Amino acid sequence: MYTSGSSGAPKGVVATHRNIIAAINGLGAVRQAYCTEEDTYIAYLPLAHVLELSVESLVFGTGTPIGFSSALTLTDASTGVAKGFRGDASLLRPTQMAAVPLVVDRICKSISDVVASKGLLSKALFEYAVDYKNYWLDHGFDTPLLNYFVFDSARSVLGSRLKVLVCGSAPLSTRTRRFARACLCCQVVEAYGMTETCAVATANDADDTSVGRVGAPVPGTYVRLVDWPEGAYHVFDKPNPRGEVVVGGPCVARGYFKKPELTREVFTYEAGVHWFYTGDIGEIFPDGTLKIIDRKKELVKLQYGEYVSLGHVETVLKTCPLVDNALVYGSSLQTYLVALVAPNHQQLQRVAVDLGKSVGKKLTLKELCEDPEVIKAATEYILSFARKSGELQKTEVPLKLKLCPDEWRPDTGLVTATFKVRRKPLQDFYAKDIDTLYGTTEHTVPAPA
Repeated sequence: MYTSGSSGAPKGVVATHRNIIAAINGLGAVRQAYCTEEDTYIAYLPLAHVLELSVESLVFGTGTPIGFSSALTLTDASTGVAKGFRGDASLLRPTQMAAVPLVVDRICKSISDVVASKGLLSKALFEYAVDYKNYWLDHGFDTPLLNYFVFDSARSVLGSRLKVLVCGSAPLSTRTRRFARACLCCQVVEAYGMTETCAVATANDADDTSVGRVGAPVPGTYVRLVDWPEGAYHVFDKPNPRGEVVVGGPCVARGYFKKPELTREVFTYEAGVHWFYTGDIGEIFPDGTLKIIDRKKELVKLQYGEYVSLGHVETVLKTCPLVDNALVYGSSLQTYLVALVAPNHQQLQRVAVDLGKSVGKKLTLKELCEDPEVIKAATEYILSFARKSGELQKTEVPLKLKLCPDEWRPDTGLVTATFKVRRKPLQDFYAKDIDTLYGTTEHTVPAPA
């Protein structure tokens, strides 16, 4: 299995039969209440993704029917579904689904768009209903009347029968998770793992109402923290221990294919257990659950010494209705962050309509991204959204951004198969634009060859 390549060239991971079985065993413990012959699973992630391989192996073993789809035809609003036709989820009506955060973000945005189109009053009432339901979910109760009268149409986006949505591969924002579990009326299970640990190392319990954490270790897996002094994370931190997450057990792969030095760097045998140093920074709570708070490779130090987590900022930006995907850049030579944004064409078109720019005609994404008034209005909205999110410090909000007219698809090499940004290729591709945002003629990042 190959890694996604989000932080460099994809690496081959030598995964054994034992590793996959351990992953299936861990997933089975989390999803045992949902894997029956009466359930239905919708598969659309590539089987080269270890999470999808493990989940499909599990549902095959339990006799759960599988319907095969794609990200382009998943919902009625997907780009591959013609207007007036129904998406695969509406037709299949699955009860369980695995997803990556970008897909969950898009589903939630499509629900928000429909609600917003009904007027300000409907939008305000719907948002109140979401907050009200989340209040009771946090206390362990459901809201059957709201589910029937308010959220029934929102549930229909995925067929109205969804019971569990397993999300992995990248961090899911707190805002998105709370919105999804309320509107879709299902359990949203956040799982943590990677190709090197064969998908799942930790996962939320079905009865866990906490938000922002990725659960406790699944059966057969060990998780511990080690100090990372450079980032000021220590296992004796108060109120909870913090440090680099190290995963051990039968789920950990043998190493990297034909990369012995890199294998020795992050894979170790200690006390008879095979361990993998993930590079993620975590915090362990008294109840044994884990929260991912940083990533070593995504932590940059700005000129005045502040450390900023680029991945955390990107996660928040992607919850903005105007943003489909985002890359945040910063360096020790600069005092602030900048962002490259792949905008949502439909939402950007609405900005143009509000400005009186496209009355009676639809502008291309390139035309919208080059219009000064649209750029100004969209930039102000996105940055205002980031400031008001309540999840970012002042230094974490980008000072400038660029709307990118290019589509960030896996076949362009700019994003992975699960639409995670590939940091180095994107920085190289937009090197001149990053320099422009910083107002310098010297390359802040290496110029493309």
